[in-house]
This record gives sequence, C-alpha cells and structure tokens, in this order.
Amino acid sequence: MTPHEEIEAALDEFQTRSRAATATGAQAFARLLSLAEERDSGQIARIARFLAATYNGQAFPLDPFELRAVDVAISDDMLQCLDALRWGCADLHTLVPNGDRRMQAVIARWGLRWPEGR
Repeated sequence: MTPHEEIEAALDEFQTRSRAATATGAQAFARLLSLAEERDSGQIARIARFLAATYNGQAFPLDPFELRAVDVAISDDMLQCLDALRWGCADLHTLVPNGDRRMQAVIARWGLRWPEGR
C-alpha cells in the first residue's frame, strides 16, 4: 500500500467511526434528554447537568465524576455522547427533534444557571 493509499484508508476508517459514533451518540442523547424531561430524581439532576455540559460546556462545565454516580446504563449513554462529541460531526442537541428548545427547557426545569453576562 502506498503512503497515499494508507492515508486514504485511515481517513475512510475515521469517517466510518465518526458516523457510527454520531448515530449512537444521538440515540443516547435522546434517551437522556427524555429522562431529564420526564423524570425527577437525584440521578436525573445529574443527567440534566451532563446534558447542559454537552449543550454548552463553557457555561456548564462537566464534572467527570458524575459518570460514577448514575446507573451503568445511564453512564453508558453519557459515554456514547462523549464519543460522539469527540468525533465532532454535530452538536448532539441538533440531532433530536426540537433539540435546542428542549435543552433550554431542561436547563430551566433543573434550575441550572447561565453565567452572568450571557
């Protein structure tokens, strides 16, 4: 394989991984968003903070220890979201119906505060 072919093969592999991570992350994000919209418990407050961090990480910093304080299925979904963000094809909230409006509502519902001067 020539160096050019190796580069092309690597780019193809990255694109395949990126698409798969984005699709999986979108599904995981949708599940987490539904929980934050419909349920009310300590775990769900953690989900809301996580979702806010994926929505705007500067305004809502992520505490990685939140992954340890939720059920395994929830933390698996969080990790899938992070993998999708790593590949950077799209903001997760744009991949679900009415994602921006829904995220704004979750942020308000859970009393998360935007920084001053926003």
